Amino acid sequence: MISFESDYTTGAHPAILQRLIETNLESQSGYGNDIYSAQAREYIRAACECPGADVRFLVGGTQTNATVIAMTLRPYEGVISATTGHIAAHEAGAVECTGHKVLTVPGHEGKICADELMTYLETFYADGSHDHMVQPGMVYISHPTEYGTLYSLSELEAIASVCRDYRLPLFMDGARLGYGLASLSTDVTLPDIARLCDVFYIGGTKVGALCGEAVVFTKGNTPPCFVSQIKQHGALLAKGRLTGIQFEVLFRDGLYFEISRHAIRMAEKLKALLLRKGYRLFLDSPTNQQFVIVPNEVLASWQDKLAVSFWEKYDENHTVVRFATSWSTTEEQLAALEAIL
Repeated sequence: MISFESDYTTGAHPAILQRLIETNLESQSGYGNDIYSAQAREYIRAACECPGADVRFLVGGTQTNATVIAMTLRPYEGVISATTGHIAAHEAGAVECTGHKVLTVPGHEGKICADELMTYLETFYADGSHDHMVQPGMVYISHPTEYGTLYSLSELEAIASVCRDYRLPLFMDGARLGYGLASLSTDVTLPDIARLCDVFYIGGTKVGALCGEAVVFTKGNTPPCFVSQIKQHGALLAKGRLTGIQFEVLFRDGLYFEISRHAIRMAEKLKALLLRKGYRLFLDSPTNQQFVIVPNEVLASWQDKLAVSFWEKYDENHTVVRFATSWSTTEEQLAALEAIL
């Protein structure tokens, strides 16, 4: 069986594994106080062109979302998200478990619109009873979105402007950020994100690492006692060198961007193959996730040959499935897929 199920079904890039072996017997301080974590932070600051950024390493995406949101919000506040946002749809209520409501606005192929965000906030504060309601305290977006779509620079600037007007921190989920930055269709750079977002994270788990995400606070806005709070949320590794070494390798010589570009090249070939074979795209994704409408009987015939992700029912006779490429996708896998299709 070949798998295009997700971008984290294989292990880690060989360069990361090699570096972990090379440093395995070194004694390093724990909890991110090691020399490799320190070096990785410097590399990330340089890549973001944000020398004052505070960079912290957490173990995974859900833990990162829940920790950052919970520690930024006041007890009476919630976080605004698209209805299709990961925190609203696919994290098992992790944010709500921290005591904060996810406040949803419409999603358009995964994205929120600055005008609709403004309307939501205007309507909220025009309500004479808003003191009895959950207060909006943060705006959450993901880039790429759940549907592999991307914000343009002008869209990000418009959302950031609304957030500034209402003094709301803008938080970007970057679990697949590398694939967004490498897209052939993007005009957004990592320094743009650091400039416009108050906090974001650079995903490692889905972009070549064994595990780990790098959270970047860009405005001197790290929550107080943040390490203590990471630990309370189960997102702190005692052997912090593990995440530090991985991000050191990913950002030392641009490997993060190199493997992301590879995944995009594979995704473009995958998209062309699917279209050539007569499949319909559910939407046009410019990143490593491709969403395809498949007849149910065809999907059933793939069961023992091809792994993909169920996304949603399209109609009685068709299902939307997701194909995902990654750092480890090969030409040989694409050739095997063509034979199946």
